[in-house]
Amino acid sequence: MANQIRELTCIRCPMGCQIQVTLNEEKEVVNITGNTCPRGAEYAAAEVTHPMRTVTSTVKVIGGELPVVSVKTAGDIPKDGIMACMAAINQVQVKAPVHIGDVLLENAAGLGADLVATRDVEAI
Repeated sequence: MANQIRELTCIRCPMGCQIQVTLNEEKEVVNITGNTCPRGAEYAAAEVTHPMRTVTSTVKVIGGELPVVSVKTAGDIPKDGIMACMAAINQVQVKAPVHIGDVLLENAAGLGADLVATRDVEAI
């Protein structure tokens, strides 16, 4: 089996470098080209071996000036865990008031990141 080449657009800075990552038969990174900085190489290696994402959504607020509050995971979670994370988020309801940074769900779906509020919602 031959080496596999993956092509990515780097998202670590506004330059948007076109990066090529070469993987060997064991799916290990053997070469990275096209990046103009070390951050691009780090991003590309992680993206092809263990992609991570931040999840953003909304959670229902009971008794608030708004019906929902925007939320995000406090850190990245594995890309293949997004659906489990969303299923957990969809079960959450909070009582107003809610403040930026409040942890609304600890260790969302067991993926290692808390779910936090990203805005204030005052009680009515």
